[in-house]
Amino acid sequence: MPTAVLTDRERTAVQAYLRLLHTVRAAFDGPPDSRRPPVVPPSVLAEAEQALADAGLTGNEEAFFRLLQSWVPRA
Repeated sequence: MPTAVLTDRERTAVQAYLRLLHTVRAAFDGPPDSRRPPVVPPSVLAEAEQALADAGLTGNEEAFFRLLQSWVPRA
């Protein structure tokens, strides 16, 4: 399996995405509460969006997910 060498900004984008993914999973894995939908803190989403922008990946999801797949094959 080839190993991707990421720039610091790409690595930051991947890490922010993984934090967002884990936060969303945790929000939806909790017990169902019909009074309130699962909440993802806006700061987690903003961090991921900013990291994508800083890495030049905004609007280029295909390139980002290729990076993600090469760095974290099971994400």
